[in-house]
Amino acid sequence: MRFMLMMHAPRGNGEYAVMSWKPEELNSHVAYMHQLNRGLIESGEFVGAEGLAPPGQAKVVKSGRNGSPAVTDGPFAETKEFLVGFWIVDVESEARAHEIAARASSAPGPGGQPMSIPIEVRQVMSAPPTNE
Repeated sequence: MRFMLMMHAPRGNGEYAVMSWKPEELNSHVAYMHQLNRGLIESGEFVGAEGLAPPGQAKVVKSGRNGSPAVTDGPFAETKEFLVGFWIVDVESEARAHEIAARASSAPGPGGQPMSIPIEVRQVMSAPPTNE
């Protein structure tokens, strides 16, 4: 079963709070994430993971006139949290996806304390079989 684990951060001013951390705090946080990913690779559960640019750089795109892209700034100001990164894991059960999400949530923050970052867990759906 594949799951997407999405890490959310409080919106604040639209920039990452980690940019104001002490260098050793940021290094510890990043090292924790690398260690988590290495463990998932070793267990065969890692499909992919990426961090995302801050929402100040995000754009919302819709189909415009004649199918051309209509691009606006986004996400919208009323957004309370924003997506900062994600993992896709291939695991035996939803419970295992929850275990991995809890580990990601406990990444160290300022002062080395676990952050309890919200991690949204959603199963990656597959298309129904076709008769081709």
